Amino acid sequence: MTAIGAHWAVLQSVAWTTMLAQSLRTASVSEAVGRTFDGKHPCSLCKQIANGRQTEKKAEFRPEGKKLEFSFTPSAFIFAAPSHFWVMCVPDATANTLPHDPPVPPPRPFLG
Repeated sequence: MTAIGAHWAVLQSVAWTTMLAQSLRTASVSEAVGRTFDGKHPCSLCKQIANGRQTEKKAEFRPEGKKLEFSFTPSAFIFAAPSHFWVMCVPDATANTLPHDPPVPPPRPFLG
């Protein structure tokens, strides 16, 4: 939870809920919501959360960007025909294997 910064969201939600509840004691709902979320009236917990976020951001590890280097090796592709090959002829024997001629006209599909 702390790895993705969710703890700050939970703490901020608690701070806003507390601020809203305290503001509702003396103001209308619209005024309380406006005062809570306008950012001009932070409570002590909101200030501590902001300071904690800033110190956490400064302490984060910043990985150095390393430049990837790829070496280019030129290569030539040469297509060469094989020195020996055989031509294989397959006779078309399927026409002679039919026992009878196909029906004329072709059969219609059975529709039910």
